[in-house]
Amino acid sequence: MGDTGSLALGGIIATLAIMMRKELLIPIICGIFVMENLSVMIQVAYFKYTKRKYGEGRRVFLMSPLHHHYQKLGYHESKIVTRFWIVGIALAILSIVTLKMQ
Repeated sequence: MGDTGSLALGGIIATLAIMMRKELLIPIICGIFVMENLSVMIQVAYFKYTKRKYGEGRRVFLMSPLHHHYQKLGYHESKIVTRFWIVGIALAILSIVTLKMQ
């Protein structure tokens, strides 16, 4: 999608959540994006910590962001994308169900 499309999509989701006063649903709706960003933050923080402590940096994931870790494990790209779609759709359905419950 690229930076322009993903930033626009994220802005639209955030704007709609703010307009509906459901800001706390953003991490659920954007669960895949949150996981991808958290994987990078965890990788960098752990690498810096172990570099300071042991003199050499160690990694949690084979590669960061998370989808590259799965590629390094040997999963085909289309399988990773399909699984991420499924998780994204499940999170979207979960957020819609929580909207109806309130």
